[in-house]
Amino acid sequence: METSARPAYTDPLSWLLRSRQSGRITIAQWPNAPLLIFLVATGLRLLLHPRGSAATVFGTVSTVALIAWALLEVFRGVNPFRRVVGAIVLVGQAAALIPR
Repeated sequence: METSARPAYTDPLSWLLRSRQSGRITIAQWPNAPLLIFLVATGLRLLLHPRGSAATVFGTVSTVALIAWALLEVFRGVNPFRRVVGAIVLVGQAAALIPR
């Protein structure tokens, strides 16, 4: 009898939320570097209210970091939920970058 390396998911919610590495339900994890950079840049921008080129730098750093985080989630997320969240963030950032 041959066994499969993939675990059997008994329900759609389990399939969506279970980590493919650990088998545990994973909705959130400790932030990785791009997410930490996004949080710090956004926090500083909100606290300091910079103007001019400083505002541009904080905005650019936070946007690039968030896009990097989203790409990591899409391609390396531990479960489908995390990959979908990354894709939603990417679509949102792409929409925000489109000139109106």
